[in-house]
Amino acid sequence: MTAPATGPVRRRITVRGTVQGVGFRPYVHRLAAGLALAGFVGNTADGVLIEVEGPAEEVDRFAGRLTEQPPPLATVTGVGCEDIAATGATGPFAIRPSEHTPGRTQLPPDTATCTDCLRELADPGDRRHRHPFVTCTHCGPRFTIATGMPYDRPATTMAGFPMCPACAREYGDPADRRFHAQPVACPDCGPRLTLVPADGLGVRPARDAEALATARALLAAGRIVAVKGVGGYHLACDATDARAVATLRRRKERGGKAFAVMCADLATAERIAVLSAAERAALTSTRRPIVLLRRRTPAAGPGPADEVCPGSPHLGVLLPYTPVHTLLFGLPGDPPGPRMLVMTSGNRSGEPIVTDDGEALIRLAGLADAWLAHDRPIASPCDDSLLRVRPDGTEQVLRRSRGYVPRPLRLPLPVRPTLAVGGDLKNAPCLGEDDHAWFGPHIGDMGDLAAVEAAERAERHLTRLTHVTPALVAADRHPGYHSTRWAHGRAARLGPHPPRLVQHHHAHIAAAMAEHGLDGTTPVIGVAFDGTGYGDDGTVWGGEVLLADYTGYRRYARLAPAPLPGGDAGVANPCRLALARLWAAGLPWEPDLPSVRACTTTELSVLRQQLTRQVACVPTSSMGRLFDAVSSLAGLCQRTGYEAQAAMELEAAALEARDADRMAYPVALARSPGRRGPLPGRRQPGGRSPAGGWGPAGGWEMNPAPTLRALLHDRARRTPVPVVAARFHRAMARAVAHLCRRARAETGLTTVALTGGVFANTLLEEETAALLGTAGFTVLRHGEVPPNDGGLALGQLMVAGTAVNDETE
Repeated sequence: MTAPATGPVRRRITVRGTVQGVGFRPYVHRLAAGLALAGFVGNTADGVLIEVEGPAEEVDRFAGRLTEQPPPLATVTGVGCEDIAATGATGPFAIRPSEHTPGRTQLPPDTATCTDCLRELADPGDRRHRHPFVTCTHCGPRFTIATGMPYDRPATTMAGFPMCPACAREYGDPADRRFHAQPVACPDCGPRLTLVPADGLGVRPARDAEALATARALLAAGRIVAVKGVGGYHLACDATDARAVATLRRRKERGGKAFAVMCADLATAERIAVLSAAERAALTSTRRPIVLLRRRTPAAGPGPADEVCPGSPHLGVLLPYTPVHTLLFGLPGDPPGPRMLVMTSGNRSGEPIVTDDGEALIRLAGLADAWLAHDRPIASPCDDSLLRVRPDGTEQVLRRSRGYVPRPLRLPLPVRPTLAVGGDLKNAPCLGEDDHAWFGPHIGDMGDLAAVEAAERAERHLTRLTHVTPALVAADRHPGYHSTRWAHGRAARLGPHPPRLVQHHHAHIAAAMAEHGLDGTTPVIGVAFDGTGYGDDGTVWGGEVLLADYTGYRRYARLAPAPLPGGDAGVANPCRLALARLWAAGLPWEPDLPSVRACTTTELSVLRQQLTRQVACVPTSSMGRLFDAVSSLAGLCQRTGYEAQAAMELEAAALEARDADRMAYPVALARSPGRRGPLPGRRQPGGRSPAGGWGPAGGWEMNPAPTLRALLHDRARRTPVPVVAARFHRAMARAVAHLCRRARAETGLTTVALTGGVFANTLLEEETAALLGTAGFTVLRHGEVPPNDGGLALGQLMVAGTAVNDETE
């Protein structure tokens, strides 16, 4: 509403979005004071409330400038204005205490230390010189210290640290960068660092500067230090020290899985990895994720030990994002120390990240030689995020956590208040209501009681911050998932309705659709490739082409199934998976095959009987298991020490030959008998489509028997392994493109969603997307929502939260 042309006016303005904890109120105060306007600004549970009064021209100018240059961390999603009766106010513009009323606003994620704070940290003349907790309105912890909303100091874990007079003056000075910065502190009133050595280390406990100096010395001496960050503990060691890295790997039972490397600065990162402009931007962004980079060989100077990422052409690299990290690497004048540190989650394999100090001393005993802790509590665990940058400069997030959480996602359709619990691997719950969804932080694998408890705490924290009280719970259909059992218990506490169970691959496709803003009025061709998903027929799915929208799906095609000997327990043995695939394809087990040589005579005999008699052999259409099998047949990986190891080694080999050879192995595509169900769509009876409309044996099948035959032929001719791997990748990409063209011819659908953990494979995703793009398809690829099970909860939310009833899907 436009103000009158003359006379004083008063205007009430509500601002929604990420506008708390980012210096928005101080920004408003400075803007209003500069225009000599009266009134106030305050936080509410819905955002920021402003009332300004003064000459109409100045009030209009204020309203026009309000969203022109907001603080760096602010995101404005809505502004509402109304003129109200003037009160004759002439006093100075004020910041009011927050209103503690029901509602919803958006809290920013934790962000990396800003340049101004880094400058103070390194300035001997500044009172925050070497202060490990230097922060301001433009940087530092937010999500991990917030205990409620609105975001004010009493609702953070800084509540126990009363401000000293100097900090209080800064906090109350509108001209200061720390005006109403809730984590503000200094060496006189802020948190304290402590170093606790393990028994027998021969090092004394220390506080503050001495604690940091001792930790640096221990790291330089090859020791492992548990370092408390903003979202939990890390285990750190010198990344150039092969012995230290090997010790950490052994203690953590890490197998051959790569460690992330924190570099002291961008120049150090560029000496060990090849960076594009987009990768450089991701690495230095305020989110500070781990970025998968191509390893520079040889490194331009001292590089990380081979034990950091054995057999991989990629490095996971991140830069310091807290003052403690910066101080660990050292300031000018400090003794020389490591310039790159392994920074891996502070936990044992399979457990959630540790946040509590007392718990850290127990759970990390035997892993760490010392603990560098502090006394600022962590309200919510938040692991490091992980992403890769595609050649076109777009990002694909593989783990969405610190730097992203709790930033909401805008939904294309409104949903009921719903909690989606995700899957059992890479678990991250999701809470949604109306047109917004909030992911919780990465929890990890749900096979451990501590992980289930961490998921429960994450849900409670999200509920407190968003004020969303779920009325419905969504979960995966797999009856054996820990997350599904948790969902049943959570639903029972909510009311009479059981959890709504969503088919695994349907959820993957729905997540891709939601991320790209599709409202579901037209189905998509969803290509969902992963390792494991519970199928409608009770078998293990994972190589699926579904015609899907949010209301249902039809199974258009699948990878031809093969036995999975030993079920989930057999996944760690790619050699057995390879032999099962050969058996299903009618191909012999030649004695010189790598898969055969990897097995004992007894193992081969037992496996052959299993397959012949179909004992403990669940059929699987999993594309992830096919990649494992091919990795074994190529001679790369026979036994795995961590998830997706065999497939990752196959991808790494294929990348070596991606441009040297353009051949592809053949794949047989054939129509299987079975009835064709209708396309999913909202106009069908009941608003729902039949699950798996083809039935267990219907639709098209991708039969890899010709692929395996050609691969074995190449192996017999001693074709280089990278060429074999590249030809297999290309075969799968071409098979997908061919099936999508057939689906378009039959249905008229022109949008393809590529989803599931297998599409974290760089080469497969790029080859498939390029072929589909050339064929005229609109291709949906994941960006901020992970393609793996870390994004599964969003799809569950869309399928369950938009459904017309509370029945199982």
